[in-house]
This record gives sequence, C-alpha cells and structure tokens, in this order.
Amino acid sequence: MLLWINGPFGGGKTQTAHELHRRLPGSVICDPEHVGFGLHRMTPPGLRGDFQEFAAWRHGVTEVLDLALNEHPGPVLAPMTVTDPDRLAEILDPLRERGHQVHHFALLAERATVVGRLRERGFGHLLRVVGGKDAPLRRESWALAKLDHCLEQLQRPQFAEQLWTDRLTVAQVADHLAAATALRLLPNTDSALRGRLRRTLTGLKHIRFD
Repeated sequence: MLLWINGPFGGGKTQTAHELHRRLPGSVICDPEHVGFGLHRMTPPGLRGDFQEFAAWRHGVTEVLDLALNEHPGPVLAPMTVTDPDRLAEILDPLRERGHQVHHFALLAERATVVGRLRERGFGHLLRVVGGKDAPLRRESWALAKLDHCLEQLQRPQFAEQLWTDRLTVAQVADHLAAATALRLLPNTDSALRGRLRRTLTGLKHIRFD
C-alpha cells in the first residue's frame, strides 16, 4: 500500500509521514524529493530548475515506488508536494495499473497557519527569536512564494481526499490517514513536550544546505 501525502510546502507532510512511520510497524518512508536532489546534482547549476519538470524525475519516482511496493512488505509513505494533476497522475496511475493499492491525501491549512509553521520549521524559530517576530523566513522564502499557488491548486477535486489540519495535531492527522486506509497505528504515548522535541528534530534533519 502506498500513501502519497501531498500538501503545500510547510504544510506538515514530512512530520505526518514520520509520525505514521513511528507508529506503524513495518512502514517505510520513500521521499520522492531525493530523486530530484540526485537529478540536480547531476545537472550543471545553470540548467537546474524545478526537477518536477523532468520526465526522468516522474518516471524515476514511479519505478522506485514500484520496487518498494513489490519488495517491501509494509506500507510505503511518500511525502511530496505535487500541484499539477497531470504530473501526479503520470506517477501514480502506472502504480495503480500494476496492481498496487494507492491512496492520496492533500493536507491543507489556512495561509496564516502554514506561514506560522514555516516560521517554526528548522531554523525559522531561531530566526524569529534573534531577528524579531517579523524576521525574514530566508530558507523558507521559496516555500512562502509558492504557498498561494499550492493552496489554490490542492483544493481542486483532482487532488483526492483533502484534510484541513489547522486545528489538528500531527498525531491526529496521522490517526485520520490511518483510519481512512484501514491501517492500525500504535497508540501515541508522547507527552506534549516530547512530541514537540521529536518534531523539532525531524525538522532539523530535513534542512538542506546545498
């Protein structure tokens, strides 16, 4: 089974995937972004752009997910923002045609909610403390520039089941996705503090320096 977790940049996809992975024994995270990073590293800097425009990225993601779904016995979790329904179909439709069970969810939130999450993500919180509450998001500025487009696109009916997460914790979002796919999660035993520390660590691990 594949769970493709879509949503705007900063919308909670990675945190939700890691929460599911933590509480779902046998699951694995296959992040399609890593295929794009590899393509960028193979490409001269002047030719780099949105790797989603590369047919090699879309086809490569399909092949890697197909391999994981065939050879790995547990659920496969793919957190990735894709706002073009044709590109998403190019990735997911072949997997369905090959007999895989594919679920797609778009995690949504109000603009102010996502901006707040971006400020908390990675070094965003530190920047706000040092520079004041209006400090630039810096590394999050690209995500912010794409936010309105993402929110508009992902509310379209082509993007399967949409879940508004403004008033939900990461654990509650994971519970919802598990219930919708008949997966049984382990109980969430984190305290509020431990959960926050875990999410901070996950965010720090996903900061890119290249």
